[in-house]
Amino acid sequence: MELTISLLLIFLVVAMLAGWVDTLAGGGGLVTLPALLLAGVPPVSALATNKSQGVIGTMTASATLFARGHLRGRALILPVVTAGLGAAAGTWLVQRVDTGWLNWVIPLLLLCVALYVWLTPNMGAAESRARQSEKQWALTSVPVVGFYDGAFGPGTGTFFAASGVAFRGQTLLAATIRAKLLNFTTNVVSLALFAAGGKVVWTLGATMMLGQVVGATIGSHTMLTGGTRLIRPLVIAMCILMSLGQLAQHLELIQLP
Repeated sequence: MELTISLLLIFLVVAMLAGWVDTLAGGGGLVTLPALLLAGVPPVSALATNKSQGVIGTMTASATLFARGHLRGRALILPVVTAGLGAAAGTWLVQRVDTGWLNWVIPLLLLCVALYVWLTPNMGAAESRARQSEKQWALTSVPVVGFYDGAFGPGTGTFFAASGVAFRGQTLLAATIRAKLLNFTTNVVSLALFAAGGKVVWTLGATMMLGQVVGATIGSHTMLTGGTRLIRPLVIAMCILMSLGQLAQHLELIQLP
């Protein structure tokens, strides 16, 4: 793969768009991962490089939200730890075993999330009764989503936010804000393991990091200044698009000789 200035500029813009989308609804990987694969980056290196730019995007979003008075309190410590452990397990496993079964499971999960959000128009509009305690949620849903992010990635923020609404009774805005920190944690852990294995294309990653900073900053301000109305339709759209994209990619691979 030849890295030209034009290609780097394209990835800069792609990462900006992904950072904005990812901050509001998750699913930025739908934009960046296919772009990396189309550019000829090998699959595992594409996953690894995607993590490098994802780290910066989620870090920027988390820092912006923290500066605005969010993402504070000791209650965040346990879910951050379990999210990191889940991501470590997923990243370790994806480099050692066949994970072809994810090609069918992930699209189904994404469609379920889209259906759930669509059928509940008031989802997360106000706090509701929690089905799990903070500790139960941190020990069950959080490491599972963290594992998914380590093994694959796209849609992680959406899964974290959906679990916060469904099991903790949070508003969609509050769940989405917390998802930024958890997603940042899983990205850091996963990137560290991928980098140790020499899988990251750092030139592309650095270019996309710059784009992510801009996109995530805009997305964070959009979220906190009336952009919450965009979260629900974006979650639905990104889940459906990611699901269809995954299915199409898998069917194409099956047809290859």
